[in-house]
Order: sequence, then C-alpha cells, then structure tokens
Amino acid sequence: MKHNQFITTQKGLNREHPAMRLWAKAKRLGIWNPSDIDFTQDITDWQQLGPDEQDILLRLTALFQAGEEAVTLDLLPLIQVIAAEGRLEEEIYLTSFLFEEAKHTDFFNRFLTEVAGVKGNLDHYHTANYHALFYEALPAGLLALKTDASAAAQVRASVTYNLVVEGMLAETGYHAFFTMLTEQDLLPGCREGIRLLKQDESRHIAYGIHLLSRLINADPGLWAVLEETINDLFLPALGIISDALAAYDPVPFGLSEAMFIDYATNQFQKRLERLESARDAGP
Repeated sequence: MKHNQFITTQKGLNREHPAMRLWAKAKRLGIWNPSDIDFTQDITDWQQLGPDEQDILLRLTALFQAGEEAVTLDLLPLIQVIAAEGRLEEEIYLTSFLFEEAKHTDFFNRFLTEVAGVKGNLDHYHTANYHALFYEALPAGLLALKTDASAAAQVRASVTYNLVVEGMLAETGYHAFFTMLTEQDLLPGCREGIRLLKQDESRHIAYGIHLLSRLINADPGLWAVLEETINDLFLPALGIISDALAAYDPVPFGLSEAMFIDYATNQFQKRLERLESARDAGP
C-alpha cells in the first residue's frame, strides 16, 4: 500500500494531543536501563530471607515476569490498528509502549536469575485464573485486532489490557510489592526497578483511558462491549490475587488479601467513572 500524504509535512503534529503529552513524559522518564540497576544488596538480602518469604517473592515475580512477556508478545496488533487509522500522535507514543514492556521483561528476568538464582520452571505459580487471563483472554483480545480493527474489538482489547491487566493487576501488584519492600527495607535494586516501572505503567494506563474514552465518546453504544468484557474478566482478575496469597498461613511480610483487593477495586472504580463521563458527554 502506497502513501498518499504525510501528516508531518501537511499539517504537523498536535503537541497538545494527550498521546503527545504522554510521549513527552516517556522521553523524559522512560529511558532507563535494567542492566544499570545494582542488585548487590538484593543478593545479600535474598540469602537472609526465610523459605516462605523467598517463595512469595518468587510467586509474585513469576506473575509479573510472565505478564510483562505476554504484553510484549501481544501488543503489536494494537499499534498496527492505530497506525492504519492515521493517528500519528498516538502511534508515536505507542512506539514507547512496546519498548517499555520489553524493558520490564528484561528487568524481571535479571532479578530472577541474578538475585533469586532461578534455574527451573516457575509456571507452577500460574493458577487457573492466571491462565484464563494471561494465557487466553489477553492474547485473544489483542490478537483479534489482526483481523478485526472495529471499534468494538479495540474496546475489548483495551479493557483487557489497559483496564484489567495493567490497571487492576499490574498496578496493584507493583504498589503492594514496592510498599512491602520499602517497609521491610529489602531489595533496594528491585525497589528501584519497580519505582521506574510504575512510572511507565501509569502512562500505559493513561493511554488506555484515552483510547477507551475516545471510542466510547464517539459511540456510546460501545459501553455494552466494555461492560461485557469487564464482567468476563473481573472475577478471574481478583482470583489471581486470592490465589497468590492462599498458599501461605500466615502470609509473609504481613500482606493481606484486603490490601490488594481494596487498592485494585478503588483504582478500577476511579477509571470507570472517567469512562462514564466520556460516555455521557456523547459524540
């Protein structure tokens, strides 16, 4: 397919576009190298942890690691759909999206191999709920965009990825993980990586809210698609949190299911209210 025109020589970029503001933040805050993080103290801290403490950290990291790999594998069709629609400002921002997900995959792999010394398979930490979301729903939602670029398919993909996987699970997990390690003064290299990673993820979620708001504002009837996708995924998402803590009695580091669930549902509700505002504003 040939190009008929180029946006940057016809009218230029809209630097006030929400995606361009995210792009400015990505250039300023997102250029960090997992290989530069110092894990020296982390190795010492890890060796002093008890078996259950090591196990729960391994369990949570195995969830993060596979989740980051999954979105790295599955994200490209969304970028291609946005590019095909000629939304250059959004595509420019999305170039940082895939880079950052790959960078997060790199970071957790360094932690697992260099700090935890993992040499075996960690897939046993992936429960049925985890399989339902990351092995099935996430690729199904995003890869469907290869053959269906409709607004409804984009809503399903973005709800699955940005609202549930990132907005509920990743953000909640990283918040609890970072808070726990800070309170215990453990694993400073891991904490630094997660601090940087949380900044990246906040931009990803913000873009997802922008995308969903734009789609729903243009066609409020898509709200039914959003609700249906949420209804399909909400319980498995909460189940992943419950599964992760059910293996321990008592749960190490004073973690509680309520800590995770309350944060996840509060963050989810705030974003749902923003999307409701976009729907009610109409086209």
